[in-house]
Amino acid sequence: MECNTIIEDVLCKIKAIKGVEDTYILDEEDREKILQLEKTAEGMVLMGLGQGDNQGVKEVFKRQVLVAFTTNMDYVWPEGPNVVLMQYGEKVGEDVYDEEKLEECKKCKDILVMGNFILYKNAVPKKTGDKAEPLSVVLPPKECPAVETAGIENIVLGSPSTPSDEYIRNRMGLVNEKGQGTFLIGFDFC
Repeated sequence: MECNTIIEDVLCKIKAIKGVEDTYILDEEDREKILQLEKTAEGMVLMGLGQGDNQGVKEVFKRQVLVAFTTNMDYVWPEGPNVVLMQYGEKVGEDVYDEEKLEECKKCKDILVMGNFILYKNAVPKKTGDKAEPLSVVLPPKECPAVETAGIENIVLGSPSTPSDEYIRNRMGLVNEKGQGTFLIGFDFC
C-alpha cells in the first residue's frame, strides 16, 4: 500500500472517532516549533505541582508521521490516567475518571481524593537530605486502537501543552473555542 493512501486511511479513521473535528499533518517546521514549545512548557511549573514531563508528546515525536487533531466536548479521552504525579520515580497521585474507582478510593484511609484526582498519602511528601525532590507532572502516552490499519505500527497519542495547543490551532486556522482541544498522534509505516 502506498504511503499517501495509508495516511489518508488513518486520517479517515481519526475523523470517524466521536468528537473529532479536524486533522492536520505536521510538517518539519511544525515538528521543530512544537518540540521547542514543549521543551519550554516542560520547564514551567504545572498547576503549581511541579515540573512537567509530557511523555505522550515525546513518544509521538519518535514516530515517522505526526497528525494533530481537534476535538469537541463529545470526545472521550482514552482510558487510564491522563496526569500522573511522580516523585523519586514513584507514583504519588493520578487522575481517575471511573466513578466506581473514585468511590473505592474515598473509603481508603491512605488515599486523599480531590475531585477526580487522587493522592497516595503514604507516598508524599518525601524528603532526602535538606530538600524534597520536586514533583513531576507526567502526561503519559496513550493508545489509540481506533486508527489501527494495515501498513502502520507503533501508534501513540499525546496531549500537547497549552503553548503547543495554541500553535496547532493557529496553524489550522482555528479560534480557541470552549470545549475544544487538540491531540497529537504518531505512527510508523510497517
